[in-house]
Amino acid sequence: MLEEQELKSAMEALLFISGSPVSRDRLAGIFEEASPEQLEAQLALLRQECETRGSGLMLVEVAGGYQLTTRPEYAGWIRKFKSSKGPSKLSRPALETLAIISYKQPITRTEMEAIRGVNVGGIVRNLMERRLVKIVGKKDVPGKPMLYGTSMEFLNYFGLKDLSALPTLKEFQELEEGEETTDEATDPAVENNGFVLPPDRRELSPVSLPEVTEV
Repeated sequence: MLEEQELKSAMEALLFISGSPVSRDRLAGIFEEASPEQLEAQLALLRQECETRGSGLMLVEVAGGYQLTTRPEYAGWIRKFKSSKGPSKLSRPALETLAIISYKQPITRTEMEAIRGVNVGGIVRNLMERRLVKIVGKKDVPGKPMLYGTSMEFLNYFGLKDLSALPTLKEFQELEEGEETTDEATDPAVENNGFVLPPDRRELSPVSLPEVTEV
């Protein structure tokens, strides 16, 4: 049996990520243990809490269902936020290069190119501009090539406590092998580590970065 607080919090999470109103029937189908009266009571409480705490969100009943929406008075701020450039998604070549750096660091650009088989100059520059990669020193060989490694921003981007939290090479291989069969079925709202973002965050993800060759 769901506790009332758990029921209210779970409904809030579902309404937060939903891109459209959620009907009573759908809520009842998800929370089978709760009675219609309990659902109505917790929805009313959630609406009241949004009002009392001065939240930027409000619970509305629209199109035969419930939805958490932003308050009209904050529309100007939202438009300004959505018109600003959001963080770009990493392209597959960038992810592959970043994976090599994260597992092989410190590593030179020549060593990366030997593994990938292509020029990575532009990709490394992009990763450095995003502060995911940094120069960590110079290799003690003729020419003293730069050594690259990951940054604190890299850990933050992927939600890792430290480098020991990286998946093993075997796990990484298994994830990559299963990627093609799961990509189409995966909800685009689901991001790293199972965290789910609201619809507005999904819309702010620009196209993947192109691979750039070094000039």
